[in-house]
Amino acid sequence: MSIPTTILERLIAPNEGSFSPEHARYVLTLGFSEDEKAHCEELSYKAQEGTLTPEEKRELELYLSANALLVLLKSKARRSLEPRPSAA
Repeated sequence: MSIPTTILERLIAPNEGSFSPEHARYVLTLGFSEDEKAHCEELSYKAQEGTLTPEEKRELELYLSANALLVLLKSKARRSLEPRPSAA
């Protein structure tokens, strides 16, 4: 079951830069391996052709959900690393 992006956005709050610098840098290193990217691309092509099996469809949905989560986390990480205005 995939989680709608709006729920993830409310949960993660990607516009709030509240990660520590170390955590933010770690999050920015996360991503799919080249093999996983190739597999996901293959599943996407099969979806466009209408030849996905039900199991492959579920797998593609899981990849897309994981990617949506990763996008939100990386957005929050980048926001967390932005310079903060000094309180002068």
